[in-house]
Amino acid sequence: MADLYLKKLESERKTLWATCRLKGLARNTPERQRIAAIDEAIAAHKAKQAKPAG
Repeated sequence: MADLYLKKLESERKTLWATCRLKGLARNTPERQRIAAIDEAIAAHKAKQAKPAG
């Protein structure tokens, strides 16, 4: 089954990253801070999935 939460996060990150690259936004902008937060959420989600059940 597809992990829709992970796909949503990755899609949002990709969109934000494209916007940042197009506009040349600096690291301290809200968009770049959101990308960092998404990266943390993706890492946490993948770690939770990798943990064996039981």
